[in-house]
Amino acid sequence: MILGFDTSGPWLSAALADRAGRLQAHRTEGMARGQAEALFPFLETLMAGEGVGWKDLTALAVGTGPGNFTGLRIAVAAARGLALSLGVPAVGVSGFEALAAPLPLDDRPRRAGDEPASPAALVVSLPAPRGQAYVQATRGGAPEGEPLLIDPADPPEALGRPPGVRVLGHRAAEIARPFRADHETYDPSHMGARTALVAHRRLAAGEVPGRPRPLYVRPPDAAPGAGRPPRIVP
Repeated sequence: MILGFDTSGPWLSAALADRAGRLQAHRTEGMARGQAEALFPFLETLMAGEGVGWKDLTALAVGTGPGNFTGLRIAVAAARGLALSLGVPAVGVSGFEALAAPLPLDDRPRRAGDEPASPAALVVSLPAPRGQAYVQATRGGAPEGEPLLIDPADPPEALGRPPGVRVLGHRAAEIARPFRADHETYDPSHMGARTALVAHRRLAAGEVPGRPRPLYVRPPDAAPGAGRPPRIVP
């Protein structure tokens, strides 16, 4: 059983997927603060509802952002700690990858492979502070280039160059307008489920994941402390 969770925005979102990649349960709760204290009780409630214990988990999946810096650190640290204590892999899944993956999500259990083809050219957009957006161009579900921090009202021309490009996510209509591109909003309540299913797909393909790391597209707002700088663990 794979447990996936995401706290990259003002929410807790988690899901369980079985060995066949079938979504068994998912739950999302809006939460702008207090994620650190609420995360483990939230996960335990989800698992208890399906009769799943920590020892039943074969892998973990965690949303790595970009998004809220505190939320990202909370989730990634939790995934690393759980993976170490349970002896299972932890797969980091970016919000761009989670949204770009063509995974139809409804109330019916599905296999992770039962999905339509990904659009040829897709721009995925996630909310960023101060009215901005994090964007990533993808092709066939795979990222192209580096993620960007943009003003949705003035998107870079390069985003609209691929023929038939579609924009998905935060303020998609605004980003798509200069390119006259198709656009679609997204449902944050599915972030945990998407994270779990993408991780299953990658593990099933034989990937050996490294340690999850938060995806920071811009420096944190907080200034560094005056004391000795923290050691970054690879």
